[in-house]
Amino acid sequence: MKALRVIRILTSSSSSSSSLSTLFSSTTNRTRLLPSALSRSFAAQPQTHPSAAAAASSTDEDTDANATLPNFDSSEFSLHFTPPDPSSANSYQKKPTWDETYRARANQALFGGKKADPKQAEEEGDEERERAARLARVLLEAALEPPDDVEEEHMVVKEEDQRSLSVGIIGAPNAGKSSLTNFMVGTKVAAVSRKTNTTTHEVLGVMTKGNRQICFFDTPGLMIGHHGYPYRADVRVRVESAWRSIDLYDLLIVIFDVHRHLSAPDTRVIKLIKNLGAQVHPKQKRVLCMNKVDLVEDKKDLLKVAKEFEDLPAYDRYFMISGLKGSGVKDLVQYLMDQAVKRPWDEDPTIMSEEIMKNIALEVVREKMLDHIHQEIPYVIEHRLMDWKELRDGSLRIEQHFITPKHSQRQILVGKNGSKIGRIGIEANEELRSIFRRQVHLILQVRVARRKSA
Repeated sequence: MKALRVIRILTSSSSSSSSLSTLFSSTTNRTRLLPSALSRSFAAQPQTHPSAAAAASSTDEDTDANATLPNFDSSEFSLHFTPPDPSSANSYQKKPTWDETYRARANQALFGGKKADPKQAEEEGDEERERAARLARVLLEAALEPPDDVEEEHMVVKEEDQRSLSVGIIGAPNAGKSSLTNFMVGTKVAAVSRKTNTTTHEVLGVMTKGNRQICFFDTPGLMIGHHGYPYRADVRVRVESAWRSIDLYDLLIVIFDVHRHLSAPDTRVIKLIKNLGAQVHPKQKRVLCMNKVDLVEDKKDLLKVAKEFEDLPAYDRYFMISGLKGSGVKDLVQYLMDQAVKRPWDEDPTIMSEEIMKNIALEVVREKMLDHIHQEIPYVIEHRLMDWKELRDGSLRIEQHFITPKHSQRQILVGKNGSKIGRIGIEANEELRSIFRRQVHLILQVRVARRKSA
């Protein structure tokens, strides 16, 4: 019997050890397979066959093949356009979570600890009711009065009653010309960036109020070196075109950064202001705008700057404004309205023309590109509008191309796995939808310029 028991113990131990070894071997195999499974699950790039990878690398070298595929297509992203419902904003009202008995105890503890007198409570209730009745009466009278700024959008203005004015906005780079234009027009028509020479061509913005229409022309910054000439040939062409168009406007706004003038005055900007204000133009009024006054801490310094340029005869008025915050802009707009001459309107105020919409689309995408691409690359990239279609459902299909001189610049603009051009396209697409108030299908393509054959 003892021998049989020993045999049973040995057989059971051997079977358990074999099962444990099997379990251990399977566990080790699983742990060996685990990193590859994790890499397949969390890898940023899809696992491809070596032959497919070689084919992909050969395709990347061919720039013409890359040009056929868009680098950003808004249809690949779930950007659902749902216009906000104004009625749903007030559908939910948050209710107070405190108890009125606790509030009464707190008031009693804070305000003297005395119990409320019933007579005093009745008098206070009468005063409260009288105050509410007085407030209701004032609100009713204010509602019956006409508003201060009456925007008669649907009013048809006869051609003989129409008044218009063309206004040119000029100044040094980063003076705030585009910000002022966007604020006065009420929507984005020009790209705004901290980088110099953001505006590369003349941008039109239209404001219509009542029987008056003002056309604002945002011009490139007049960047001139100490020697009197621009630094580069392309900038020279822009500056010369801006100088030639100065005499074409009915009114000229000369704008400069007063905060920078107080902290680090630039002799080139001072010469520009004095040259434009030296002689009175026979057919054109000029005003001087000191911009970015919100950055000036001591407002008394603004009076010193105004006194510095008060002897220039060409400037009819001086304005202290903030094109970004809007302070002082209302007085400037009212002055421009008073200067409008009797002349038919140049633009239809009821609809946004297709040319203006195309220009806005280019400016918005360029602004987002300047936010994400730095150094000299944004200034050597050519930006084109390739296709513009209004589809049957009312949406817009916009295709734009970026053309870079070098392949390395294309890789920087596209980013790793298309991350940079994708971020530019998503931000631009969202802003274009809010401006045009319709669905926008934006396609961005980055390609390398073809080399000219000798």
